[in-house]
Amino acid sequence: MAVQEVRAFNRFYTNLIGALDYSKHLYTPYTLTESRVLYELAHAARTDAADLRAELSLDAGYLSRLLTKFERDGLVGRAPSEQDARRQRITLTPQGREAAALLDERSRDAVGSLLDRVEPARRPQLTDAMRTVRDLLEGDQAPMSRRGGPVLREPVPGELGWMVQRHGTVYAAEYGWNTEFEGLVARIVADFAQHHDPRLERAWIAELDGRPVGSVMCVRDDATGADTAPDRRADTGAGGATGSEAETGASEIRGKTPGTARLRLLLVEPEARGHGLGERLIGTVVDFARQAGYREVTLWTNDVLTTARALYERAGFTLVSEHPHHSYGAELIGQDWRLPLQEPAVPQEGTAP
Repeated sequence: MAVQEVRAFNRFYTNLIGALDYSKHLYTPYTLTESRVLYELAHAARTDAADLRAELSLDAGYLSRLLTKFERDGLVGRAPSEQDARRQRITLTPQGREAAALLDERSRDAVGSLLDRVEPARRPQLTDAMRTVRDLLEGDQAPMSRRGGPVLREPVPGELGWMVQRHGTVYAAEYGWNTEFEGLVARIVADFAQHHDPRLERAWIAELDGRPVGSVMCVRDDATGADTAPDRRADTGAGGATGSEAETGASEIRGKTPGTARLRLLLVEPEARGHGLGERLIGTVVDFARQAGYREVTLWTNDVLTTARALYERAGFTLVSEHPHHSYGAELIGQDWRLPLQEPAVPQEGTAP
């Protein structure tokens, strides 16, 4: 009886989500498997082919052919892993990220249409039932994305507001900062929501057990050459935090070749610390900035955030300047940090340095 019920559910659900003709279901040229691979590549900080194969339980030959197709279409790039030259690292190209973003948007719309069939009051019952099915069937075989810690993804509607609220709450509790800081974070988030270029600027939410536990942003640096006045900067990321730039001049640089990226609004919830999440969020920003063509990544923080500063040092950032200031109801020392992403050009013989 149980076998029959499971098989009946499988037939029902695969038909419901259009799994047998996924490309037609979402109006895209990608199958369900291809879409899932693009999703994993878009949401993982670093992905080797072996990790991708294990995460998705794919045959090695099939995955290799799929990646070759993606590479031919200009969606991915392949190179030896920095950690192990025997492994192959896979990264999305800008065109690949656009394809993944389109798939994600259409998938969200499709799920939203499904949820519209369910009365709002009964939706928690639906999601609880889904979580129960997952937990019972996975057991100890849960994928690494659930067993190994949070999943990084783009924010959904409402979560930019979560970033503002949690920054205000966490910094008030841990450092005694006043609402001046929360107001600054709110302005940063509002500017990102209204003006960011998705090819060159992104935000990530770290999700664990269905809820956000961390955040970070990568944006174009509007403050190149500007002063370090604290009222034009934003430090963030308790337990691994920072980031901001001048609040003016954004319209003047939109559309130009990227030069400097800025890491902003890095935050790790207290209960999610100690598992390397801060490093993953920083690494995600650095990887994205490098793929987008930036020359360097900068950030601004304060000396009291000792854990954050240690994370930046481990990621390769170096301290370039310090400035005392009174902000958020406290006496602080602001710090500028920098990470070059491209090696400086070596002058050829006979040319000026």
